[in-house]
Amino acid sequence: MNYREICGMLQQAGIENPRDEARLLLEHFCGVTPAQLPFRMNEDFESDALACAVVRRQRHEPLQYLLGKWEFYGLPFSVSPACLIPRPDTELLVERAIERLPKGAHFADFCTGSGCIACAVLANRPDTRATLVDAFTPTLEMARLNCQKLNVDGRAELLLRDLLQPLEGVFAQKFDCILSNPPYIPTEVVKGLAPELAHEPQAALDGGEDGMMFYEHFLSESAHVLKDGGFWLFEIGYDQEQAIMSLAGNFGFACEVERDLGGNPRVAYIYKSLPQ
Repeated sequence: MNYREICGMLQQAGIENPRDEARLLLEHFCGVTPAQLPFRMNEDFESDALACAVVRRQRHEPLQYLLGKWEFYGLPFSVSPACLIPRPDTELLVERAIERLPKGAHFADFCTGSGCIACAVLANRPDTRATLVDAFTPTLEMARLNCQKLNVDGRAELLLRDLLQPLEGVFAQKFDCILSNPPYIPTEVVKGLAPELAHEPQAALDGGEDGMMFYEHFLSESAHVLKDGGFWLFEIGYDQEQAIMSLAGNFGFACEVERDLGGNPRVAYIYKSLPQ
């Protein structure tokens, strides 16, 4: 099959950006660089791996899983169906963590998934350390792989833990910050998501009946593991601004919500008292 045929197959399957995806598949499986592609569009590529990947993509398996990698915050990450695919929306959370963490900070990354949040912060703040926590062994192994890949593993501790269980006595130290992009989609909404999302781990999407289950548990269970002046930074859904502010207020915490470039509420900064 050639580039034009791949584009047509993907377009017919309802893939949103068939040309870009065809280019990425040819680059990954056949070594065709972007500079070469204009001169090789009609070339037939006899690659079983490419043909298999095209068929799988037609079935709406995420491109990122087919490639086994994806870029996030300018860094290369390995990805697999064991973890959510890193998304640009989450980069705002990383930016704010890099800006707000005090010098020499030790932070936690709850529901770490691929480890993209913690790794991106560690790579850009070499003075910091992190504890990456997830409930699933294959997911945590993916985070470990990315820590090693980005040479931040010397400053990263990985902990297997169900974060919806009581957190008393779980951590040997207190943190300057707890970061998290937890599951925050209401259970009923998860069922109607795009076909690609059906291939991502549902446990990393389902935030309970109202999508607020993890936030409520974290705020009730983890305040005692924050240092004085410590804070939470959460990614939230586009329609959860009022809910997260109300929830934080119910626990006696202050909350500020920042919007992303699309104008949607995206990052909640929650703290126990006003910064000095």
